[in-house]
Amino acid sequence: MLTTIIVIFVVGYLAIALEEYITINKTASALITGVLCWTAYVLYSSDTEFVVEELSHHLGSISEILFFLLGAMTIVELIDAHEGFAIITERIKTRNPLSLLWIICVLTFFLSALLDNLTTSIVMVSLLRKIMPDSEQRKLMAGMIILAANSGGAWSPIGDVSTTMLWIGGQITTLNIIVRLIVPSIVSLAVPLLYITFAMKSSFKAVPVLASTETAPSFDPENGVSRSQGLLMLVAGVIGLLFVPVFKTVTHLPPYMGMLLSLGALWVLSELIHKDKDEEDRKPYTPAYALSKIDVPSILFFLGILAAVGVLESTHVLSNLAGQLDNAVGNLDLIVIIIGVVSAIVDNVPIVAAAMGMYDMNVYPTDHKLWEFMAYCAGTGGSMLVIGSAAGVAVMGIEKLDFIWYLKRISLLALLGYLAGAGVYLLMF
Repeated sequence: MLTTIIVIFVVGYLAIALEEYITINKTASALITGVLCWTAYVLYSSDTEFVVEELSHHLGSISEILFFLLGAMTIVELIDAHEGFAIITERIKTRNPLSLLWIICVLTFFLSALLDNLTTSIVMVSLLRKIMPDSEQRKLMAGMIILAANSGGAWSPIGDVSTTMLWIGGQITTLNIIVRLIVPSIVSLAVPLLYITFAMKSSFKAVPVLASTETAPSFDPENGVSRSQGLLMLVAGVIGLLFVPVFKTVTHLPPYMGMLLSLGALWVLSELIHKDKDEEDRKPYTPAYALSKIDVPSILFFLGILAAVGVLESTHVLSNLAGQLDNAVGNLDLIVIIIGVVSAIVDNVPIVAAAMGMYDMNVYPTDHKLWEFMAYCAGTGGSMLVIGSAAGVAVMGIEKLDFIWYLKRISLLALLGYLAGAGVYLLMF
């Protein structure tokens, strides 16, 4: 039985990792892998009822993550529909490329912690395409946006899916992960930025200056919302997202409950803002319309891969793997660093999901060093390859970044930042 399940999982995993080459969407591969793993488990098992109970147990945990992401994505789409992000980006007026690089990276770092690394990278690269005319220079900045988004998402419970999974699973708490990881995360971005500023400064000399600020994206009142309405939705959305960790701390209810409460509040606010419009004019600003624009394939991908990992956990494959890693490597810190490197090759979601099943919380309780360090390594390690994170894949599609180009120009910078941040974390704690 175990051999069959492992073979199915490995084949499915390879299909996900090689998505670009086999031209099959990773969501399809993940869903098929998840269902086939459970099918093999139930067919080989003599106790069908027990397997169904195990599936229900895992589905409950998976649903918490999916509903959380669903609510967060909808809130972000609502802010975007009201041009809330344009209010932020229109304030970028500099014409100096290096100054722009620092401004964009710092803004991306903190926005990623408030929103999520995927959304933030899309917003910032879209901005960059409008204000940076030189394609080669823009590609370098886009690569740095990937690093900034992943570094910013690692230290926030709502900034990166892998950190969110650890938070929802009870492995980390809000205040602790912020305090422990913000400095290493800053270092992981600062090292590449400083290297570019001093060692690669020539890359910014022989290229045209920025386009006129008149072409920069700005708030457009012609789109049917006023500036005050856009600002109101931006502030309300950010407050709603920040409210989620507070709600969990006060009520001890799962995070998705706080996210759904925030979504409900923004839903009411959007209805009140546009109550005087007719149905057709109001439609683009409604949460119902925002729901139609969210990245549903990503949510289904998480469903499939987390379901597959659930089988490995139920059959004790992951706990046995943890024991073998401990025997082979010996040092837990080194194991986590390796996990971070591997997350650059394959998606960090299944890596973290597997790690959560490998290590028992009775041995490694909430806020243990293992979980904190894993949040950092899985969050920032994906920056080493353009396909190693959701932010990287999104930017790759928008800016048409080439895998080999990224490997030559950005990967070493990402590795330096990753190791520097890891070193700072280990020295601090």
